[in-house]
Amino acid sequence: MSNYLYVDNSNVLIEGRRVAAVTRGLAPDIGTAMRENILDPTWSYDFGRLLEFAGGNSAEVGGAFLYGSRPPPRDSLWAAAKHHGFEPIIYDRSRFTGREKKVDTSLVADLVKAAVGQALNVERDTFALVAGDADYVPAVHAVREEGFTIEVFFWEQASRELQDACSEFNSLNPWIEHLRRQP
Repeated sequence: MSNYLYVDNSNVLIEGRRVAAVTRGLAPDIGTAMRENILDPTWSYDFGRLLEFAGGNSAEVGGAFLYGSRPPPRDSLWAAAKHHGFEPIIYDRSRFTGREKKVDTSLVADLVKAAVGQALNVERDTFALVAGDADYVPAVHAVREEGFTIEVFFWEQASRELQDACSEFNSLNPWIEHLRRQP
């Protein structure tokens, strides 16, 4: 049995910071944190703990892919992710807007390509998506149509449509402190 893990780095980080803001009392509830963009800037996640939680033990992980944008020079983010077993998939931000580009669509393309085109076994192999927005729903449907199990691991404010589309939804909220990266 192999688990294949696909993670949208900024999605996990930003929404995790909203949950942490509520946990620390910086926002009264998640709705307010989302509307008013209240974040706990001290919170970030531990790559190894996320990989273990969503991917299982290392012997079960067939691949772990972390999607995101190029960090500033001297930033050790992607090296740390690689050290913990992730294959970083990195894209430059838009030079016009500074926003992430190609990250979500690359994750979707790779996820669907793995389910359709690789020699995986629907009886043994599973997929895990660590992301929370509705843009991933068509990809989740495509993976399920191929007969695979696909679990979503995300914060409770994940798109309801995504939660309903996957084989199983696993909330990260109870694990907010366990997933916190220690300084």
